[in-house]
Amino acid sequence: MRIKEPFVVSSIGIILALTGATVASQETTSTPAQSAPEAPAASPNTPAVHTPSFNVAPPPPAENDFKVSSDVEVVLLDISVKDANGGFVSGLHKDSFKVYENKVEQPITIFAAQDTPVTVGLVVDNSGSVRPKKPEIVTAALTFVTQSNPRDEMFIVNFNDTVSMGLPPGLPFTGDSKILRQALLTARPQGRTALNDAIKVALEQLEQGRLDKKTLVVISDGGDNASDLPKSELLRLVESSQATIYTVGIFDPEDKDKNPGFLKELAKVTGGASFFPENINHLVGICEKIAHDIRNRYSVGYTPTNKTFDGKIRRLRVVATGEDGRKLDVRTRTHYYAKLEPLKNSGRVSAK
Repeated sequence: MRIKEPFVVSSIGIILALTGATVASQETTSTPAQSAPEAPAASPNTPAVHTPSFNVAPPPPAENDFKVSSDVEVVLLDISVKDANGGFVSGLHKDSFKVYENKVEQPITIFAAQDTPVTVGLVVDNSGSVRPKKPEIVTAALTFVTQSNPRDEMFIVNFNDTVSMGLPPGLPFTGDSKILRQALLTARPQGRTALNDAIKVALEQLEQGRLDKKTLVVISDGGDNASDLPKSELLRLVESSQATIYTVGIFDPEDKDKNPGFLKELAKVTGGASFFPENINHLVGICEKIAHDIRNRYSVGYTPTNKTFDGKIRRLRVVATGEDGRKLDVRTRTHYYAKLEPLKNSGRVSAK
């Protein structure tokens, strides 16, 4: 795998975290997502100039932000709940949820329903075939930025034949839309598609984030045809990370390398969602939808009753019930590997 710019990475921690955990508030109420200004127009011809005044890190966490600390091993789930019409369901409580691990119900010990800041990586295809779509991709990505929680910490991974970090050296994350716009415009569309390598780098960067909830948004117009990392190895890394992954496939009908099934799989295993717009002009609306989805998810945690952390897979099922007793549509991670492993720089213990 070829990575441009000096970049320090850590080994992948885990994914859905048997993170040693307690929460600042064991049950917090829902805070509505705030609307944001319209995304600024983007032009692929705008020069990418990194000025010192743009080196702005995201704001520190607020006292009431959802936090996980290292007292107890818990599995922490990031959950989206919708009704039969596809609308987000708010106002649910801990008793509205049931969690099953290998068909055994687990006692819920952590619950949060709020617009929680997350660490977010935008993984953006810059292969040659993207060139005519670049303005729409940049505009849609900036729409995602402006519609997201202003306390999110974000980064950009650009990829074609190689993988490059979009932010300036020394700035791993930012919430500044001007810096993020420059980062999106840094890479010129050319070459092939090293999708697997790019997602691996993004997963590693996520682990450097200070926030407990972690998300990737992957935008690509083709299947992988240039990575060093095989698909099977990437899937194992994805299954062993904390990321919820959203994928957007902007394929050309004649593209022989396109692989929508793989993008669907990445989203399904992690509890995210996949989108395949028929028209590139729909991309802005999709990015708005993803930002809204991220800001309307529940955090549910439990301490596994099975204390044998043998590295084996454990299947998960979450059931959510509305006030009328009807089952709701739930999206979350489908499984995890029960292996205790301390996370680097955190003191937590997580399930891998």
